[in-house]
Amino acid sequence: MTKSELVAAIADRAGLNKVQARDALEAFISSVSHSLKAGREVRLVGFGSFTPVCRPAGAARNPRTGETVPRPASRTCRFRAGEALKNALNA
Repeated sequence: MTKSELVAAIADRAGLNKVQARDALEAFISSVSHSLKAGREVRLVGFGSFTPVCRPAGAARNPRTGETVPRPASRTCRFRAGEALKNALNA
């Protein structure tokens, strides 16, 4: 599902027009991003949780040449599916 397909699905299910649905989705993405950037977990009961993770610097290997190159430290996030989402996927 692409972002535009998601906006259309939100608009259809929530009875909104596509502009309102797009604005709501953008607000959601922005809120989650700001929270993760601040180092806070975002937990949506029944759906799942987004957790910020700090990856330390280390060494990586270029697969073509086999050369070892330094990998800088970085921040990312992990998603863990909630129980209701797992049940919905396995039903």
